[in-house]
Amino acid sequence: MLYLVATPIGNLEDITLRALETLRTVDYVASEDTRKTGRLLKHFDISKPQIAFHEHNERKSVERIIGLIKDGKSVAVVTDAGTPGIADPGFIAVRRAVEEELPVTMIPGPAGLIMAVVLSGLPVHSFTFRGFPPRKRGQRQRFLAVDQQSPHTLIFYESPYRLGEFLKDALATYGDRPAAIANDLTKLYEQVWRGTLSSLLSEVAGITLKGEFIVVIGGYSGTPIDDSTEDDREYAEDEEWPAEDAPEDEEK
Repeated sequence: MLYLVATPIGNLEDITLRALETLRTVDYVASEDTRKTGRLLKHFDISKPQIAFHEHNERKSVERIIGLIKDGKSVAVVTDAGTPGIADPGFIAVRRAVEEELPVTMIPGPAGLIMAVVLSGLPVHSFTFRGFPPRKRGQRQRFLAVDQQSPHTLIFYESPYRLGEFLKDALATYGDRPAAIANDLTKLYEQVWRGTLSSLLSEVAGITLKGEFIVVIGGYSGTPIDDSTEDDREYAEDEEWPAEDAPEDEEK
């Protein structure tokens, strides 16, 4: 069996009981970074052989993983943090397992993009996850332009070394939309900046940036977005509860 196991994005207390049980019972753990996963396993007193499984050896290592599963072994895929397959290794392993008609399942858990979009204060009933943009400016600008008139909230991952340039390109491409930047989610110094793209660009300028950043940008509306957008109001009107399904008041 192939297991995709979500791990904490910062606070180790966010690991699930199922994740711990799975890591204790599998034969191997395929890790994006064996050192980081080693520390996680040690923290929870788990000892398992690890297989290096990262972007530079993913296609080669996945064949070893598939071979182990065919031999009756179980393998858990974990990344540095969060959910495997979301801007991290995992997709190829799932695809190969499906192609070989091998059993595959997932142990759900933390995902930074979900936490960031909820905390952003921007509409969450429809959003598009775009992952990491290209590093080169021209490619990045074309990448951003694809969603220039998308009405959906947009979510991007970015490194501290390119955050400023990314915000400049986003401002030039989308205009001064409402946005949010999340950093160190679930950690002691968790921070979420909210404002417009221009105000956020000014806010991060001159600050020493560390860790991975999640940038959430409001979708295209054609008009300035207030605290309750037209899209939100229409969505709320369309989502009336049928009488028979209406939730009952709960005792507090």
